[in-house]
Amino acid sequence: MAFSAMQPYANFALSNHLQPKPLLPKPKQIPPFPLNFASKSNKSGLLVVKCLNKSSSLQSFNFFDESKDRKPRESLVPCKAYEAHRFQPIRINIEFDEEAREVAARKLKIGLYFASWWALSVVFNIYNKKVLNAFPYPWLTSTLCLATGSLMMLVSWATKITEAPKTDLNFWKALLPVAVAHTIGHVAAAVSMSKGAVSFTHIIKSGEPAFSVLASRFFLGEAFPWAVYLSLLPIIGGCALAAATELDFDLTGFMEAMTSNLAIVFRNVFSKRGMMSVGGINYYACLSMMSLSILTPFAIAMEGPQIWAAGWDKAVSQIGPNFIWWVAAQTLFYHLYNQVAYMSLNETSPLTFSIGRVIMRRISVIVASVVIFQMRVQPVNALGAAIAIFGTFLYSQAKK
Repeated sequence: MAFSAMQPYANFALSNHLQPKPLLPKPKQIPPFPLNFASKSNKSGLLVVKCLNKSSSLQSFNFFDESKDRKPRESLVPCKAYEAHRFQPIRINIEFDEEAREVAARKLKIGLYFASWWALSVVFNIYNKKVLNAFPYPWLTSTLCLATGSLMMLVSWATKITEAPKTDLNFWKALLPVAVAHTIGHVAAAVSMSKGAVSFTHIIKSGEPAFSVLASRFFLGEAFPWAVYLSLLPIIGGCALAAATELDFDLTGFMEAMTSNLAIVFRNVFSKRGMMSVGGINYYACLSMMSLSILTPFAIAMEGPQIWAAGWDKAVSQIGPNFIWWVAAQTLFYHLYNQVAYMSLNETSPLTFSIGRVIMRRISVIVASVVIFQMRVQPVNALGAAIAIFGTFLYSQAKK
């Protein structure tokens, strides 16, 4: 008699709140008896040995029999697989802090100021030379420039386009030496241009850094490194070479240009000290008004209304109505370029302002005047101007 012993399948079920991570069940074959027992049982014929198949069907673990109509439960932890060569870009938004934005905006503003300043200066010098060629009375033209600027600012204050500054007696007292220096520098430059070429005047005025160092050393007691003093040698030498080889050299024009250099240096130093309470636009407006009051009596004494009337009639008869436009453009652009210059000075140091004034502005004016007026320039004269401008660059590097 043969017996067959089989162990039934066992089904296990866990509650839903105790669900571990799903694992794929592996069927296991467990021998029910020892190996030697099978050989013994075959001899006796009393027992047939069969391997027991142990399998677990855990419905709560998301395992099911595909042969049956059972729908799998959704996975507790969704997983997605991607190919290695496919990726999604990570968007990174970099935001600059407030300080970095302010620094960038300030640099942009200063750059626009300097560019506008140089362009307006070129236009003014062109019209100024045209007017002086036809009407050689620099005291009157200088007075008209200051009068136009003062009138423009009074209208701007009256119409609330620009807020009028709040000043007191101490402000006007501090402004007086600046106005005197500004008046001298303005008139001296105009007289120099009336006597010689525009390029000649600006080549001589490119020696302004030398006057700045000497004035600071002897009047203010400020000492500088030896590199600064050595940088003055090419400036002075270049200006001397350019002046000596100038075809239209005039001693009066040369001396007036040198006087303008010295006056402008003091004006810039004193202006930076007095611009703390008033902005650049309003500061230059007040400066123009005070300079106008200083210049008017001297202009009348030096030239006079009778000379002006005769010279005006002669210029209009020779050139025509365009002369009136030249005078209007000269006075307008003079105020605009000086106003932007003071806006630049309000945002920078006197050294940076002087470098921008001497290097780029002088170069722009010299090149434009040579091209427009078709002036004769000797190679030695151009070499002297280049040496002076290069010395100014060395000065700016040594002054840092």
